[in-house]
Amino acid sequence: MLGPIAWRTPPRHYGPWERVTSLLTEGLVRRGVDVTLFATADSLTSARLEAVAPHGYEEDDRLDGRVWEALHVGRAMELSGAFDLVHSHLDWLPLAFAGSWHAPLVTTIHGFSGPAILPAYRRASSAFVSISDADRTPELEYIATVYHGIDMAEFEAVPVVGDDLVVFGRIHPDKGTADAIEIARRAGRRLVLCGIVQDDAYFSEQVEPFIDGERVIYRGSVGPADRADLLGSASALLHPIHFDEPFGLSVIEAMACGTPVIAYRRGSMPEVVDEGVTGFLVDDLDGAVGAVARLRELDRGRVRERARGRFDVERMVDDYLRVYETLLA
Repeated sequence: MLGPIAWRTPPRHYGPWERVTSLLTEGLVRRGVDVTLFATADSLTSARLEAVAPHGYEEDDRLDGRVWEALHVGRAMELSGAFDLVHSHLDWLPLAFAGSWHAPLVTTIHGFSGPAILPAYRRASSAFVSISDADRTPELEYIATVYHGIDMAEFEAVPVVGDDLVVFGRIHPDKGTADAIEIARRAGRRLVLCGIVQDDAYFSEQVEPFIDGERVIYRGSVGPADRADLLGSASALLHPIHFDEPFGLSVIEAMACGTPVIAYRRGSMPEVVDEGVTGFLVDDLDGAVGAVARLRELDRGRVRERARGRFDVERMVDDYLRVYETLLA
C-alpha cells in the first residue's frame, strides 16, 4: 500500500488521502490480507510499516515534498518484487516509473487535477480506480469506481442538535467558504468553520473579516476527537463548492452523523448526496438559503441509515478486494 506522505497516516487532523489509505489498510488487515504500508515513519498501522520520510512534509517546512516523495516512491519500487501487487494512493509520480515496478500496479486517482498530468497516466502500465464517476476523464480507461468508506463507529449520532450550520474542509475558493458565510447570514444561522487555511489571501480578504466569534466561528483544523461532535450537532453541512468535487469525504462523514448536506450540484455531489433523503442539491446561493428552510423535511435517522448502507468502510474494502482479484486473475 503506497500511501501519500504529506501528512501522517492516519492524519492527526487534515489529510483525506492519508485517511482513506489508513481505513483501507486496516480493513484489509482485518480480512487477513498481508499488507505493507509505505507511509511516514510516525504513521500508526497494524500492517507492516515501511518508511523513509520521518513525518509529513506538510508538517515540517524543512522537508521538501518533491524530494521526500521521490525517495518514498523509490523505496517502494525497490521492494516491489516482494509483493503480489502495489496499490498507489499518490498522484502521478509513481506512474512516471511504471516500467520499473516489479508487481502489478493499481492507482486510485484521488481527484484528477487536470490534463497537464495526462502524459504520466497515458504511458503507465497501471490499472486506474476513480473515486466517483464524475471524476473520470474520457482519455483513460478505468477498472472500477470505488466510493470512499468511513468507520461508522467513529460517527455516532449526537443526541442534541442545534441550529448551527457547519463547513468542514480546506478554506479555499474551490470550497466556497465565502459563499457559506453568505448563506448562513441570509438564513439567519450561526456558521462554524472548520479546516486548514489553504489560500491565505482568500482567507484574509473574504473569510477572516466575518469571523466574529458569534455569528461566524472558526475552529481551525479539527481532528478525529472532535469531528463527530461538531458535525453531528449541526443542523446541516454546507458544501457550496466552486469546482467539480472528486468525492467529498466530509460530506459522507456528516451524513454518517445523521447531519444532512446542502451542496452545490457539481462534480460528485449528485452521486454522493441522495436528493431529498440525505440532503439537498442546489445551483446557487439562493437555492442554498431556500434549502436551509427545508431541513426539517429530512429524517436524520434516515440520513444516517442511508450513509451506513452506502459508505461503510467494509463496503469499500469489499470493492477493492474485487479490484485486486480481477487484476491478479
